[in-house]
Amino acid sequence: MAYQGLAQEYLGMPAVTRAYTTACVLTTAAVLEFITPFQLYFNPDLIFRKLQIWRLITNFLFFGPLGFSFFFNMIFLYRYCRMLEEGSFRGRTADFVFMFLFGGFLMTLFGLFASLFFLGQAFTIMLVYVWSRRNPYIRMNFFGLLNFQAPFLPWVLMGFSLLLGNSIIIDLLGIAVGHIYYFLEDVFPNQPGGKKLLLTPSFLKMVFDTPEEDPNYNPLPEDHPENQPGEQEQQQRPL
Repeated sequence: MAYQGLAQEYLGMPAVTRAYTTACVLTTAAVLEFITPFQLYFNPDLIFRKLQIWRLITNFLFFGPLGFSFFFNMIFLYRYCRMLEEGSFRGRTADFVFMFLFGGFLMTLFGLFASLFFLGQAFTIMLVYVWSRRNPYIRMNFFGLLNFQAPFLPWVLMGFSLLLGNSIIIDLLGIAVGHIYYFLEDVFPNQPGGKKLLLTPSFLKMVFDTPEEDPNYNPLPEDHPENQPGEQEQQQRPL
């Protein structure tokens, strides 16, 4: 029963959230058994000179060995990625994928000029930031110690990283990229003289979004449901 419940919960996850979290878990499992982090980390020299292109993706998938940090990041990744996909991106899977690509592109550009090896945590912070700015009135509770409004959540997480002795460069990168996306997508188009700059490519919409029905489409009379033959008529219809 527990297995069926977990399977049902997993299959009930929206597509992008399920794909990304699964890739992260499988990457960590692979590191435990088959590969090492040295084959995954972001290294511009190896990417461009040795054509190890996979590093552009794998550095977003590895969150470190199994432990508190890994599970903490997975919980936040799953929770806020899913809430975004089921919330403000409901029915807009292509736009959600485009946000992934846009955020990953900016982080990769920054990674070219900084010694950052894994960007998955920054990506999680970006998702948290965008969700928090789109839900500004939700009250949050952090481990029962702090109560605050949702927009402060990324900064609380950064403070928590600082308390654990981690570098906050990654958190600041996630916040910066999240803010750039939020400003270009939600703020600037609503300003006087502003316009929408982040346009999802049509090929992404063709792949990920269900085509909308044409409101002007008028089906033929025989295609109307009331004119369809019944089950008995279908059985009796000769070939």
